[in-house]
Amino acid sequence: MYKSILVSCVMAALAGSAFAHASLEQKEAKAGATTKITLRVPHGCDGAATDTVRISLPDGFYAAKPMPKAGWTLETKTGAYAKPYDNHGTEMTEGLREVVWTGGHLADAWYDEFTVRGVVGGDVEPGSVLYFPSVQNCETGMVDWTDTSGSHDVPNPAPSLKIVAGDAGHGHSGGHGQGHDSTHDMAAPAPITSGDITITNPFSRATLPNAPVGGGFMTITNTGSTDDRLIAVETPVAMKSEIHEMSMTDQVMKMRELTEGLVIPAGETVNLKPGGFHLMFMKLQEPLIKGETLHVTLTFEKAGSIDVPLSIGAPNAKAADAPMNHDSH
Repeated sequence: MYKSILVSCVMAALAGSAFAHASLEQKEAKAGATTKITLRVPHGCDGAATDTVRISLPDGFYAAKPMPKAGWTLETKTGAYAKPYDNHGTEMTEGLREVVWTGGHLADAWYDEFTVRGVVGGDVEPGSVLYFPSVQNCETGMVDWTDTSGSHDVPNPAPSLKIVAGDAGHGHSGGHGQGHDSTHDMAAPAPITSGDITITNPFSRATLPNAPVGGGFMTITNTGSTDDRLIAVETPVAMKSEIHEMSMTDQVMKMRELTEGLVIPAGETVNLKPGGFHLMFMKLQEPLIKGETLHVTLTFEKAGSIDVPLSIGAPNAKAADAPMNHDSH
């Protein structure tokens, strides 16, 4: 009896491994926005370890940059786009079309992720699907995830990303390759509200080309009767984002991460500003450019996730002199 149950469990585990599809961590992305796609590889090829992972990038996804992985060799292939894109005033007619990670060893019993960052064209129709055909090469064979029919019945569906409507006014004909949009005017943006949380005067500061970190600032008001808490922040242009506090201790200015988040008390306002509470964007993938807009997502315990555009001002900008872009809403 015990042996029969054990065999059944082993067979079930093998079946689950055999039919677990490679897929994207992200389910959807906004037209005209910078996004990250992460291919999740859950198993090898019939028990054999994976040593090569290949992702093809579809039309409608441009200005892509792959993320290198320790222990793997990164290879890229470029090619022509089906149509050109406007990348900050420069026409892009070709770019990255395929990314290949080789020379690694991902055992069948292990799991890993492979990431590429890029821009979804602003004219990609909301409701449409972009497919990212992918292939695993192993020591004794291969597994392909390349079927772009959209059928749920095929054994090898290509990883896919559903496109949703972007924020009004984002992007030019094909979006931006820098992950933040050009500022079109100096008008102050309207307050951003979600639940009891209202955000005003969001801004960032320009950075030097090779600067590793940037900051985010804003005013957060809780109009509710219970406390809320800012617990997370992320942006496509930084590999890591945190909530920080700067304070004076023994006449020394010190900065620390608020690992448990930042409380926004009921009926009160909290200012995120230089020299105090602020957002920290680390391992920047590109500089923050004055006059453009940096898009971040804030997550609150009660109000949930809120997309916030930060107007990028001068390196010493304050809320009053940071350029504002009402088209970002």
